[in-house]
Amino acid sequence: MAIYALLDWDTLQKYNISIKDFCKTAKGLKAKILQYRDKNSSLEEKKERLLEIKKHWKKPLIINDTVELLPYCDGIHIGQEDLQNLCDTYNLSAFEIIYAIKNGEWRMENGEFKIINNNSQFANQNSQFSILNSKFIVGLSTHNKEEILEANRLPLSYIGLGAYRPTSTKKTDNILKEKIMDLIKISHFPVAVIGGVKIYDKIPSKFKVIGSDICRLTFSQLRKKKTFKMK
Repeated sequence: MAIYALLDWDTLQKYNISIKDFCKTAKGLKAKILQYRDKNSSLEEKKERLLEIKKHWKKPLIINDTVELLPYCDGIHIGQEDLQNLCDTYNLSAFEIIYAIKNGEWRMENGEFKIINNNSQFANQNSQFSILNSKFIVGLSTHNKEEILEANRLPLSYIGLGAYRPTSTKKTDNILKEKIMDLIKISHFPVAVIGGVKIYDKIPSKFKVIGSDICRLTFSQLRKKKTFKMK
């Protein structure tokens, strides 16, 4: 079980933590993936922060939801509503949208994300087909058995599953707790458990997504360092 670090910009601001210090702690915890989530900043601000993250983080970097920033990342994590919005925008199925994103069949045009090739001939194939040799990582949020079963039909890289516990960084109406153990077994893809997950939680999944706990640890380390210097 590996750590998937969630760099939530609002949480970094709350603890007055720099991107550099967050990445340093994530690397110290041997995190394998880092996701940048920022729900309130402008597109240009997000782009500048992604470039800053890349100075300090050399492993896979995922953007949360914002397809316009894919050129600066290794992949994207999409929510259920965001996936539906993409389907509605391009009049394509969820399979076709995810296939196009994973395989780089898109371009940026005047700052807008455009699908450039529709491989609908693969829409009825087993979803495992498009996992091979893909250019980008694509994760999808899931919250229950029905969403996991639907995700099993898509050409994803992994699924996010949660919330495991209540969390202050995101609205969490659906708390899974011990139910998550059985749901993990249903997925055909690696599972990243999210929502109130602690650094030392033992969960039988591929990844555990840690955000606030990394910030608290970073804050504690910085405070100790500051106290030591004052002495």
